[in-house]
Amino acid sequence: MTTLVADTSGLVSLGIASDNDPSPLALCFDVYDVFLPETIVEELRETAAYDDAHGDSASLVLERLGNSTVQSGTLDTKFPLDDGENAAVTLANEIEASLFLCDEFNRLGLIHASLATTRLVTTPTLLAVFVRSGRLESPDALELLEGISAVRSWESNSYVQRARSLFV
Repeated sequence: MTTLVADTSGLVSLGIASDNDPSPLALCFDVYDVFLPETIVEELRETAAYDDAHGDSASLVLERLGNSTVQSGTLDTKFPLDDGENAAVTLANEIEASLFLCDEFNRLGLIHASLATTRLVTTPTLLAVFVRSGRLESPDALELLEGISAVRSWESNSYVQRARSLFV
């Protein structure tokens, strides 16, 4: 199976649309061998404490963790991102993961540059992969992206606007 290391942001995004059939969160865990650093699990627990869509999503992700591998990770103290992203990038590089899922759109360049051989993917990109592989229909992916965008406040994000064209 293809290995995927995920940041909190990407997992929360996928979990927002988990009541859809098929669920992008379920697809992610079914299609990929998901690895998470302990720091991401801690962030998910913190997010799950909120009484909102993000908290509900983080709770759903935590329920799925039986299918993933949680590993302790080291932090690069000079890395200019938060501890979760830092630990996830470090883990992706250490295990030479195929994919790194992250939705920190304002930091994608830095994250991309920090990955040695791992390909950076975002939720819109992952939805496009699911369409290309026949796991999702294009209209369903667009509907999922619209729903996730509304909750994540991505409506005016140029990256996400561009990604919408993948499904039209």
